[in-house]
Amino acid sequence: MLIAVVTAPVGVSGAVFLLPLQLSVFGVPNPAVTPTNLLYNVVAGPGALLRHHRSGALRAPLVRLLVLGTLPGVVIGAVLRVFVLPGPHVFRLLVAALMLPLGIWLVVRTLRPREPKAGRPEPAPRTITCLALAVGVVGGIYGIGGGSILGPILVGRGISVAKAAPAALASTFATSLVGATTYALLSLTPTGNIAPDWSLGLACGLGGLIGGYIGARLQPHLPETLLRLLLGTLATALGALYGAETAATVV
Repeated sequence: MLIAVVTAPVGVSGAVFLLPLQLSVFGVPNPAVTPTNLLYNVVAGPGALLRHHRSGALRAPLVRLLVLGTLPGVVIGAVLRVFVLPGPHVFRLLVAALMLPLGIWLVVRTLRPREPKAGRPEPAPRTITCLALAVGVVGGIYGIGGGSILGPILVGRGISVAKAAPAALASTFATSLVGATTYALLSLTPTGNIAPDWSLGLACGLGGLIGGYIGARLQPHLPETLLRLLLGTLATALGALYGAETAATVV
């Protein structure tokens, strides 16, 4: 619940921060950790989405573009996770390499903004959909939904947090629902322990459901600068966390 209160205002479900806890603290086996994280997103997602629906934020075109790209991506990622990529080491390295510099860049640009360029366009719809497809594949492989990656990238490209956050959360929920269903079907094949830890996923999801609603309710009352700093700090912390875990594994 506490994680979701902090992360929901910037479009992050919090699942990406739960993943290392599930692996190292709760001992959820691979690849069952992925559908467990997706289960968390499915249960937790409606909290923030209900609040955004009431404000009309979910009717924005950006929501449709992200969902259109991430839905097929998560199915591809789930199949790759089960049959090709059972280990988390490459994922941790990629997340660290992407999120750490991106988070630092967001914080620096927020604290020391440049002169805005007149008429700077937002990313083209095709670019957004292709980005969402790639993030959907990553989300399907590792059960993070994708909002933690989409949010910083979209904001870094000039989209406001208030606009990007609802779209990222909607995309996370949709891909998690499809991903969880895909894993349920794959669990019927002899591919090892890929069923979710139901008690853990539901317990964490209940906390995320409450925290997500609170976080989404707080978002309109927070200034854009604070939201950008929060998103940049979360991205930096995530990159540092996964980088440290990767280094510890190598050692």
